[in-house]
Amino acid sequence: MKLVSWNVNGLRACLNKGFLDYLHGSGADLVCLQEVRALPTQVELDLPGWTVHWNPALRPGYSGTAILARVPLRAVWPGLGIAELDTEGRVLTAELDDVFVVTVYTPNVQRELTRLEFREKEWDPAFLKYLRTLEKRKPVVFCGDLNVSHREIDLANPGPNRGNAGFTDQERAGFDRLLAAGFIDTFRHFEPGGGHYTWWSNRKGVRERNVGWRIDYVLASGVLGPRLRAAGIRAEVLGSDHCPVTLDLA
Repeated sequence: MKLVSWNVNGLRACLNKGFLDYLHGSGADLVCLQEVRALPTQVELDLPGWTVHWNPALRPGYSGTAILARVPLRAVWPGLGIAELDTEGRVLTAELDDVFVVTVYTPNVQRELTRLEFREKEWDPAFLKYLRTLEKRKPVVFCGDLNVSHREIDLANPGPNRGNAGFTDQERAGFDRLLAAGFIDTFRHFEPGGGHYTWWSNRKGVRERNVGWRIDYVLASGVLGPRLRAAGIRAEVLGSDHCPVTLDLA
């Protein structure tokens, strides 16, 4: 199975910037999207052979997730099952025969860190609890924009950004807890080196100079380790300020 995860920063905009060209050339079986920022009725997708599943936010033009599948799915459902955390459409889960796939758009703590306490005390614990509940039934692959660079190697300028949104000690500790729970950062499973990023500011020249952050991930239950075949970052793919990340699973 080939999985693609992509924060499209508005699916309607991305459709005008080559989204379908990438999709049809990706060879993907599942495509997990974040920040779709649209309702299903606002997007025209003519995708023979694919099924499309949505979890839009209640707030128009904000957040939201989707899963595109060309493999059979046993079930698909939105959210964490916690009403106060599910209004922004941030989680969508697909059940396959032998694995759950979860797409997640983790809340940004904001420039002034106004959502840091919410992220640390509410969102991160609830999401990890949800993953552990799924794992009681079968292994889990979860992917998406986690809005954190885990280690200094995961962003171009770690020093000046320490303590800023996306690189606070609290956010990084939340990622540590995912790894401590047994999940594998699949890209780091194959690539220990630096210079690999998934998001770049829209400021002129930033992406061309690769001054970026790795904040988009695919993580997998530890039991899936022997089935991991490849993981990648498709930095050459444009259409969003994020690029797709991939996993090949035997």
